[in-house]
Amino acid sequence: MAKIILKNPQELALMREAGRLLASVFAYLDGQVKMGLSTMQINDMAERFIVDQLGARPASKGQYGYQYVLNSSVNHVVCHGVPADTQVLKSGDIVNLDITLERGGFIADSSKMYLLGNVAPLAKRLVDKTYDAMWQGIRLVKPGATLGDVGHAIQQYAEKHGYSVVREYCGHGIGREMHEEPQVLHFGQRGKGLVLQEGMTFTIEPMINQGKAKVKTKKDGWTVVTSDKKLSAQWEHTIAVTADGYEVLTLRDEEREAMVKIAG
Repeated sequence: MAKIILKNPQELALMREAGRLLASVFAYLDGQVKMGLSTMQINDMAERFIVDQLGARPASKGQYGYQYVLNSSVNHVVCHGVPADTQVLKSGDIVNLDITLERGGFIADSSKMYLLGNVAPLAKRLVDKTYDAMWQGIRLVKPGATLGDVGHAIQQYAEKHGYSVVREYCGHGIGREMHEEPQVLHFGQRGKGLVLQEGMTFTIEPMINQGKAKVKTKKDGWTVVTSDKKLSAQWEHTIAVTADGYEVLTLRDEEREAMVKIAG
């Protein structure tokens, strides 16, 4: 098994800053993503904001030969959707924007679902339950827990609501490199797998399908779609294991506000 790279407080501070900047990219896009825009236009907006406004590097561009700043996965696209001028967002679409950002030598990785116009109730339900499933996993992160605990919680929640969990793609360790150990599966058994310890950093990013879990990759070599053409949704955060639990390094302001409201 490859070595897990634990982050010290100084390295975590740099990852926290990268995560904060990435959250600000989504805050910017919240005011930009709308019907009539192409996914390539959104890609270009994100690139200009990351480079010109934040002075950061879009870490996906050039990684593994990929030429774009983000993945744009629309409707039945599970992940790794490639932006295109010909793909114009329309009413009823659900789209996942998956973005990575590097600043100070460390990378943050996050994704968010956007709902365009008049989205069908069943599509909105999938998006909402996928978000909740991600948090079911995040909340179990702490020293002494296992990755099996995290995956089991996500799987149980998704399946309880009638959905399936994509198994071919998973979360991953992250830090100086976009993909480090460990692999973070979104299914599993309680008590199994890697035992978590303080200083670990990884993504949790469940891909949840409305229909069957089976997926296939299109001829472009990137775009992954559901085999049955039913909808898929995904959310992602970068997480650090702390002394007594977890920290979401890519937490967005609207999530922070919601947590305060719940706690209050």
